[in-house]
Amino acid sequence: MPFTTNTWYMYYDKRVFTKEDVKSLEAMLDKGVVSFPFLNSWYLPFFTDATWARITVIVINIWVGVPYTLLQLTGVLQNIPADLYEAADLDGANKVQQFFKITLPYMPYVTTPYLIATFTGNVNNFNVIFLLSEGRPVTDPASTAGSTDLLVTWLYKLIIDKQYYNIGAVVGILTFIILAIGSLLTYRNSKSYKEEGGF
Repeated sequence: MPFTTNTWYMYYDKRVFTKEDVKSLEAMLDKGVVSFPFLNSWYLPFFTDATWARITVIVINIWVGVPYTLLQLTGVLQNIPADLYEAADLDGANKVQQFFKITLPYMPYVTTPYLIATFTGNVNNFNVIFLLSEGRPVTDPASTAGSTDLLVTWLYKLIIDKQYYNIGAVVGILTFIILAIGSLLTYRNSKSYKEEGGF
Protein backbone atom coordinates (compact mmCIF):
# COMPACT_ATOMS: atom_id res chain seq x y z
CA MET A 1 0.00 0.00 0.00
CA PRO A 2 1.58 3.36 -0.98
CA PHE A 3 2.20 5.86 1.78
CA THR A 4 -0.42 8.49 0.96
CA THR A 5 -2.84 10.72 2.79
CA ASN A 6 -5.10 7.72 3.33
CA THR A 7 -2.24 6.01 5.16
CA TRP A 8 -2.07 8.98 7.55
CA TYR A 9 -5.76 8.57 8.23
CA MET A 10 -5.20 4.88 8.89
CA TYR A 11 -2.75 5.82 11.64
CA TYR A 12 -4.44 8.88 13.12
CA ASP A 13 -8.12 8.87 12.29
CA LYS A 14 -10.76 7.48 14.63
CA ARG A 15 -12.81 6.26 11.67
CA VAL A 16 -10.19 3.62 10.84
CA PHE A 17 -8.87 2.66 14.26
CA THR A 18 -11.91 2.18 16.49
CA LYS A 19 -11.81 1.29 20.16
CA GLU A 20 -12.54 -2.33 19.22
CA ASP A 21 -9.48 -2.35 16.95
CA VAL A 22 -7.37 -0.94 19.75
CA LYS A 23 -8.72 -3.51 22.20
CA SER A 24 -7.97 -6.37 19.80
CA LEU A 25 -4.48 -4.98 19.24
CA GLU A 26 -4.07 -4.74 22.98
CA ALA A 27 -5.27 -8.33 23.40
CA MET A 28 -2.79 -9.58 20.81
CA LEU A 29 0.05 -7.70 22.43
CA ASP A 30 -0.93 -8.88 25.91
CA LYS A 31 -0.49 -12.50 24.85
CA GLY A 32 3.24 -12.26 25.08
CA VAL A 33 4.72 -9.33 23.25
CA VAL A 34 4.02 -5.95 24.86
CA SER A 35 1.10 -4.30 26.62
CA PHE A 36 -0.15 -0.79 25.88
CA PRO A 37 -2.83 -0.12 28.53
CA PHE A 38 -3.19 3.54 27.52
CA LEU A 39 -4.34 2.81 23.97
CA ASN A 40 -8.06 2.44 24.56
CA SER A 41 -8.35 5.62 26.60
CA TRP A 42 -5.83 7.89 24.87
CA TYR A 43 -6.69 9.27 21.46
CA LEU A 44 -5.88 12.51 19.69
CA PRO A 45 -8.28 13.37 16.86
CA PHE A 46 -5.59 14.67 14.51
CA PHE A 47 -7.79 14.91 11.43
CA THR A 48 -11.35 14.78 12.77
CA ASP A 49 -11.21 17.83 15.06
CA ALA A 50 -10.50 21.17 13.36
CA THR A 51 -8.30 22.51 16.17
CA TRP A 52 -6.15 19.38 16.34
CA ALA A 53 -5.86 19.29 12.55
CA ARG A 54 -4.61 22.88 12.52
CA ILE A 55 -2.14 22.19 15.34
CA THR A 56 -0.86 19.13 13.46
CA VAL A 57 -0.37 21.08 10.24
CA ILE A 58 1.39 23.95 12.06
CA VAL A 59 3.74 21.57 13.91
CA ILE A 60 4.62 19.72 10.71
CA ASN A 61 5.22 23.02 8.88
CA ILE A 62 7.51 24.23 11.67
CA TRP A 63 9.34 20.90 11.62
CA VAL A 64 9.88 21.24 7.87
CA GLY A 65 10.79 24.96 7.85
CA VAL A 66 12.97 25.52 10.91
CA PRO A 67 16.10 23.66 9.69
CA TYR A 68 16.29 25.70 6.49
CA THR A 69 15.71 28.93 8.41
CA LEU A 70 18.49 28.01 10.86
CA LEU A 71 20.85 27.33 7.95
CA GLN A 72 19.95 30.72 6.51
CA LEU A 73 20.55 32.48 9.83
CA THR A 74 23.83 30.64 10.34
CA GLY A 75 25.01 31.97 6.99
CA VAL A 76 23.91 35.48 7.96
CA LEU A 77 25.78 35.29 11.28
CA GLN A 78 28.95 34.09 9.56
CA ASN A 79 28.68 37.02 7.14
CA ILE A 80 28.98 39.66 9.88
CA PRO A 81 32.47 41.18 9.65
CA ALA A 82 34.74 39.97 12.45
CA ASP A 83 36.38 43.40 12.56
CA LEU A 84 33.25 44.79 14.22
CA TYR A 85 33.53 42.32 17.09
CA GLU A 86 37.26 42.93 17.48
CA ALA A 87 36.67 46.67 17.64
CA ALA A 88 33.90 46.15 20.21
CA ASP A 89 36.24 43.98 22.32
CA LEU A 90 38.87 46.73 22.24
CA ASP A 91 36.27 49.29 23.27
CA GLY A 92 35.33 47.10 26.26
CA ALA A 93 31.92 45.85 25.12
CA ASN A 94 30.77 42.56 26.62
CA LYS A 95 28.98 39.80 24.66
CA VAL A 96 25.48 41.06 25.49
CA GLN A 97 26.34 44.56 24.28
CA GLN A 98 27.92 43.10 21.12
CA PHE A 99 24.75 41.12 20.45
CA PHE A 100 22.41 44.10 20.83
CA LYS A 101 24.68 46.68 19.11
CA ILE A 102 26.23 44.59 16.29
CA THR A 103 24.50 41.25 15.68
CA LEU A 104 20.85 42.21 16.14
CA PRO A 105 20.96 45.41 14.04
CA TYR A 106 22.72 43.51 11.22
CA MET A 107 20.10 40.76 10.97
CA PRO A 108 17.20 42.77 9.40
CA TYR A 109 19.41 43.87 6.51
CA VAL A 110 19.80 40.32 5.27
CA THR A 111 16.78 38.52 6.68
CA THR A 112 13.98 40.88 5.60
CA PRO A 113 13.90 39.70 1.97
CA TYR A 114 14.13 36.10 3.19
CA LEU A 115 11.25 36.59 5.65
CA ILE A 116 9.09 38.17 2.94
CA ALA A 117 9.79 35.21 0.64
CA THR A 118 9.05 32.75 3.46
CA PHE A 119 5.74 34.45 4.27
CA THR A 120 4.73 34.40 0.61
CA GLY A 121 5.79 30.76 0.35
CA ASN A 122 3.73 29.80 3.39
CA VAL A 123 0.62 31.47 1.99
CA ASN A 124 1.13 29.31 -1.10
CA ASN A 125 2.23 26.19 0.82
CA PHE A 126 0.34 23.59 -1.15
CA ASN A 127 2.32 20.45 -0.36
CA VAL A 128 2.10 20.38 3.45
CA ILE A 129 -1.65 21.02 3.54
CA PHE A 130 -2.75 18.91 0.60
CA LEU A 131 -0.49 15.91 1.18
CA LEU A 132 -0.99 15.82 4.95
CA SER A 133 -4.65 16.66 5.50
CA GLU A 134 -6.21 17.50 2.12
CA GLY A 135 -7.72 20.50 3.90
CA ARG A 136 -9.81 18.29 6.17
CA PRO A 137 -11.88 18.20 8.28
CA VAL A 138 -14.77 19.92 6.53
CA THR A 139 -16.88 21.41 9.31
CA ASP A 140 -19.45 23.07 7.07
CA PRO A 141 -20.87 20.76 4.38
CA ALA A 142 -21.98 23.75 2.29
CA SER A 143 -18.46 25.17 2.22
CA THR A 144 -15.90 24.35 -0.45
CA ALA A 145 -13.00 24.86 1.98
CA GLY A 146 -11.92 22.62 4.83
CA SER A 147 -10.63 23.66 8.24
CA THR A 148 -6.95 23.41 7.28
CA ASP A 149 -7.19 24.74 3.73
CA LEU A 150 -4.98 27.62 2.68
CA LEU A 151 -5.86 29.83 -0.26
CA VAL A 152 -3.83 27.71 -2.65
CA THR A 153 -5.40 24.37 -1.62
CA TRP A 154 -8.84 25.97 -1.64
CA LEU A 155 -8.13 27.27 -5.16
CA TYR A 156 -7.10 23.77 -6.21
CA LYS A 157 -10.38 22.37 -4.89
CA LEU A 158 -12.40 25.14 -6.53
CA ILE A 159 -10.79 24.61 -9.91
CA ILE A 160 -10.14 20.85 -10.04
CA ASP A 161 -12.94 19.39 -7.91
CA LYS A 162 -15.76 21.90 -8.40
CA GLN A 163 -14.79 23.47 -11.78
CA TYR A 164 -15.43 26.98 -10.44
CA TYR A 165 -12.94 28.56 -12.81
CA ASN A 166 -14.28 32.10 -12.49
CA ILE A 167 -14.11 32.20 -8.68
CA GLY A 168 -10.71 30.48 -8.74
CA ALA A 169 -9.33 33.06 -11.17
CA VAL A 170 -10.59 35.99 -9.09
CA VAL A 171 -9.23 34.57 -5.83
CA GLY A 172 -5.87 33.75 -7.46
CA ILE A 173 -5.49 37.24 -8.92
CA LEU A 174 -6.54 38.93 -5.67
CA THR A 175 -4.09 36.77 -3.72
CA PHE A 176 -1.28 37.80 -6.07
CA ILE A 177 -2.19 41.49 -5.83
CA ILE A 178 -2.41 41.46 -2.01
CA LEU A 179 0.87 39.54 -1.63
CA ALA A 180 2.68 41.72 -4.17
CA ILE A 181 1.55 44.99 -2.56
CA GLY A 182 2.28 43.69 0.95
CA SER A 183 5.73 42.45 -0.06
CA LEU A 184 6.64 45.69 -1.82
CA LEU A 185 5.45 47.89 1.06
CA THR A 186 7.24 45.75 3.63
CA TYR A 187 10.48 45.74 1.65
CA ARG A 188 10.32 49.49 0.89
CA ASN A 189 9.91 50.22 4.63
CA SER A 190 12.69 47.87 5.74
CA LYS A 191 16.30 48.68 6.56
CA SER A 192 17.36 46.44 3.69
CA TYR A 193 15.96 48.98 1.25
CA LYS A 194 16.34 52.28 3.15
CA GLU A 195 19.91 51.76 4.33
CA GLU A 196 21.22 49.44 1.64
CA GLY A 197 24.86 50.45 2.07
CA GLY A 198 24.67 50.56 5.88
CA PHE A 199 26.62 47.36 6.46
